[in-house]
Amino acid sequence: MKYYYTRILTASAIILSILLIVLGIILGQFFHLFGENVDATIQQTYWVYLLFILVLVFVVTMFVMAKILQQYVQPIDHFTGVIHQLARGNYQARAHNEDSEINHQLTNSINEVAQKLQGNSALRAMEQERLKTLVSSIGSSLLMFGRQGAINLVNRVFEETFHRDGEELMGKTFKDIGLPADIEREIETIFLTEEVRSFQSQVVLKEGIRHLEVYGAPVIGENGNWLGIVIIMHDITELVRLEQIRKDFVANVSHELKTPVTSIKGFSEMLLDGVVEDPVVKKDFLEIMYKESNRLQLLIEDLLRLSSMERGSFEITREPVDVIEVVEQSIKIVQARVQEKDMRIDLHMPEQFIIPADHDRLVQVMVNLLNNAIAYSQEKTIVTVSVEEIEGNVEITVRDQGIGIMPSELPRLFERFYRIDRARSRESGGTGLGLAIVKHIAEAHQGTVTVDSEVGVGTVFRIHLPIDEQM
Repeated sequence: MKYYYTRILTASAIILSILLIVLGIILGQFFHLFGENVDATIQQTYWVYLLFILVLVFVVTMFVMAKILQQYVQPIDHFTGVIHQLARGNYQARAHNEDSEINHQLTNSINEVAQKLQGNSALRAMEQERLKTLVSSIGSSLLMFGRQGAINLVNRVFEETFHRDGEELMGKTFKDIGLPADIEREIETIFLTEEVRSFQSQVVLKEGIRHLEVYGAPVIGENGNWLGIVIIMHDITELVRLEQIRKDFVANVSHELKTPVTSIKGFSEMLLDGVVEDPVVKKDFLEIMYKESNRLQLLIEDLLRLSSMERGSFEITREPVDVIEVVEQSIKIVQARVQEKDMRIDLHMPEQFIIPADHDRLVQVMVNLLNNAIAYSQEKTIVTVSVEEIEGNVEITVRDQGIGIMPSELPRLFERFYRIDRARSRESGGTGLGLAIVKHIAEAHQGTVTVDSEVGVGTVFRIHLPIDEQM
């Protein structure tokens, strides 16, 4: 800009100098007219001529200056305004003055710079949107701290997990946001050592205890500058729960298999050694061995059946099935156990209720639920079975007057080998897999199984199965 203003001032000075020289020359030609012997009329004519020359010079000068302003100053003002808009972030501003070759070049240069700035701005906005989407889409909690330990990035998962507002956390240090003490210590260690850290932590939240796999690492810029650290916290609560279930399953299987095998082995060794001579005692031993072998067989069959269901190779055959007939057949199967405990089964159901289902699997479900109700009920109590239609599903309800289940035990009730009362379950001959099988069969029919219970009052199992076949 200084270059153009200098040229404008120089040109204006040259023009004025030329006009003044010309004016001086003209005045010099008539200098003798100022003598005392010159007629006053001639002098008056000269002054009129001189005034005319001055006015003409003024008009020419004004015309030349106007052309200079139009040629140079106005384009410069226009270009200055465009540059100011670009400086304020309006990258859509463009220069349009192309009256001269210099202006044309300057216009093209400014517009080229504006176009590149607009492209870079759009690219930066797109990259920021991508980063924001990526950070928000990560299934783990993410925190990024600057070099001074202040938070400069929080993702949505962290906000939802810890019930915090990300905007309120911005600018705070890691010690001011209420993280668990072990996570704070590890973050401080990462700041001090600038090394990658990985560890597990337990966090107490509103939903309960959550297990987190925490990964922390320093953030290094392109030029090797240390920019801060990033912390990623992955929720592994479900993995921990499944691992505990696996451990419990292995321990339970080992225990359930060991008990009958030990009994069979011990009694058979006594019989082979000839320690027992009394025929009655021998018969008792053989009956115990037979009973334990049956229990072992049932356990293996249930394990194989459950394994087949969980592998996905379990299939059901859908055909029109009368739910009422399924309930009646199941009651006949458990009738002997009902009579042993002097119990009664009350029925509340229509004469017929047809649904598409697997008949044998439904019988297995009902037998398991009835056996479970009988096993955990006192003598001379009532088991109530009802069938009704609710919102497009058939609801089969089995209600007992048994010992009930603690609320803390309900979530694990359908786990394999989970028992409320191990001694009573073992006495009743149960394998601990019945309810797990019930759940899998119900889900294979696109149905559900739920349970409600009150200690000392009884338990209610509800099976919901679709009335119309679902593919």
